[in-house]
Amino acid sequence: MLRILGAGVASAAALPILSACTGTSTAAASSSAAASTSSAAGSSSASSAASSAASSAVAGSGSSTSAATQVGGTVTFGSNASDATPKAAYQAVFNAFKKADGVDTKVNTVDHNSFQENINNYLQGSPDQVFTWFAGNRMQFFAAQGLLTPIDDVWSGIESQYADGFKSASTAADGKKYFIPFYNYPWAFFYRPSVFKAKGYTVPKTLDELKTLAAKMAKDGLTPIAFADKDGWPAMGTFDYLNQRINGYQFHMDLVATHKESWTNPKVKTVFDTWKGLFPYLQTGALGRTWQEAAQTLVKKQAGMYLLGMFVGQQFPVGDTDIDFFPFPEVDTNVGMDAVEAPIDGFLLSSKGQGPQSKALLTYLASPEAQLLYLGADPSNVAANKTASTAKYTALQKKAVALISSAKSISQFLDRDSRPDFASPVVIPALQQFLKDGDSDSVTKSLEAQAKTIFTS
Repeated sequence: MLRILGAGVASAAALPILSACTGTSTAAASSSAAASTSSAAGSSSASSAASSAASSAVAGSGSSTSAATQVGGTVTFGSNASDATPKAAYQAVFNAFKKADGVDTKVNTVDHNSFQENINNYLQGSPDQVFTWFAGNRMQFFAAQGLLTPIDDVWSGIESQYADGFKSASTAADGKKYFIPFYNYPWAFFYRPSVFKAKGYTVPKTLDELKTLAAKMAKDGLTPIAFADKDGWPAMGTFDYLNQRINGYQFHMDLVATHKESWTNPKVKTVFDTWKGLFPYLQTGALGRTWQEAAQTLVKKQAGMYLLGMFVGQQFPVGDTDIDFFPFPEVDTNVGMDAVEAPIDGFLLSSKGQGPQSKALLTYLASPEAQLLYLGADPSNVAANKTASTAKYTALQKKAVALISSAKSISQFLDRDSRPDFASPVVIPALQQFLKDGDSDSVTKSLEAQAKTIFTS
């Protein structure tokens, strides 16, 4: 457990977890990140092989530290990677780091939701030196509170390996860099190609085609769209895409990031009404189901599609390549489909993170070798470092890179693009209530009333 949890701090559900930060810079950074990912993409291909990827990565390790100059010692690492696949992938990275720099990494793993909900108290208590986190507003808030250590010295050695979008996403309002990008991944509709082939399904390009396909799946005895929101955040992905497909990327950011647009704008009600039109095709009982449980219904071919991040692949059996995705379909031809949701994950240095071991770990994590080593065990993401080879990317990874690269605009995710004190304590319960009653008027009025207070505080 994170030490803050062990200290018996009050449940984060009762806490204003985070606060303040503008979303404007995040939006810009996000858009640029698309280009950077494109740069990182490359074009070569081959099937993924975790072990060989790991071996080649270690063999060509960027850690030029020789045994004689190894840092040595121990560094503590707070991790939200509690699922088996990413947990094992991180361990492979830390083992290689130990070999390269002689530093032991003491990992403190907490389940993803508890980590996020308690992060504020964790950082104000006795945090680990390095910890997993997200780019954008959620990084900027902690930097503004003095809870992080700037890492411009680390960046001075790696800057040429990252495109401008990732650099911007790693920079706080004070102009200092605090974040090391590790990977990113797209959100899309995932499905099993074997099911589509057996049933004669075709990939939908419009929302009407999606609904027609969903109706056919239901007739065939499938749950058309797997859906889960027990943890609160997964439903945000549906809202993000519908809003960007109906009203465009800029309107979406003006709504969730800066509140320049009102939640009671009729355009927002249209989003919720359109979402309600999908209710008959969504898996029922979503509020009692985790995303992992929903993913298993896709794995078992009980559900036909699932809108989620590419990390859904972590739930598939090792070696199972019967997985593909298609972008969220077009809703309005005047708006198109040029916006993609593709969050960036990475690492921060806490205020307790001073020391050569923590800087050495961040430097290693920023290297293409570390990122490829991780992706060798968890190929559900694409590397942030633009010099990372794509030679061993899976077909799905190459498709993800192509999707992100083709996007005109990239959103991070509602709980990263918006103010933390609005996204978690306000949007999550509002969306969950909407999933219960489908009341578009009520949810928009509720969100606007609370946004007025929070965004002016």
